[in-house]
Amino acid sequence: MMTHKSKHHKDDQKSGDKMPAKKPGVKSAAREWAEAIIIAGLLAVFLRTFFFQIYKIPTTSMVPVLMPGDKIFVSKVHYGPRLPFINTRIKGMRKPLRGEVVVFVPPQEAVKPWYIRKQYIKRLIGLPGDRVLIRQGNIYINGAIVLDAHMARNYYYNQGDFAKTGQEIVVPEGKYFFLGDNSISSLDSRFWGFADEKDIVGKAVFIWWPYKRIGMVE
Repeated sequence: MMTHKSKHHKDDQKSGDKMPAKKPGVKSAAREWAEAIIIAGLLAVFLRTFFFQIYKIPTTSMVPVLMPGDKIFVSKVHYGPRLPFINTRIKGMRKPLRGEVVVFVPPQEAVKPWYIRKQYIKRLIGLPGDRVLIRQGNIYINGAIVLDAHMARNYYYNQGDFAKTGQEIVVPEGKYFFLGDNSISSLDSRFWGFADEKDIVGKAVFIWWPYKRIGMVE
């Protein structure tokens, strides 16, 4: 027969076996923050690699379409994203078209290590195989004057080794010829030649800042 004293003793033992629940500590919260930051970083890299990137306009070469300080979205879906560290491009919606505003790496930057390369933004003028001539401020492609308003509204100057007066150049296969809309202050294909297809980054599509200039890139 169990005595009153021994019953209380066993109850005390049972209650003593129960450990108080631990509250989440500083270490647990720090771990959750670290995991959230890592996931956010990986997601940002994924989106930037395969879908779009943000680009800030650094110069006046595309004035008035793009002003210094404008922040834009650059689509990588149109032409297909390039896989980092390898010369492989995933097939995009289509090839670049004449007249589009494009972000790319020019040849003098493409030879540098990837982490210090500068990206340029210009308007695509010459496609592979095109004959390009600048005469009296106008652009001629394959002997015909370009009437597209995006290009015809600009005055282009004969400057550099690839756009001398009376000089017609032929765009090599797999290359593109770019010019800035603000020709007088643009370091473009007239000076350094042709950008390689593999160095095309994406199509400029949308100005998102400053808010007064929000709109599509034409």
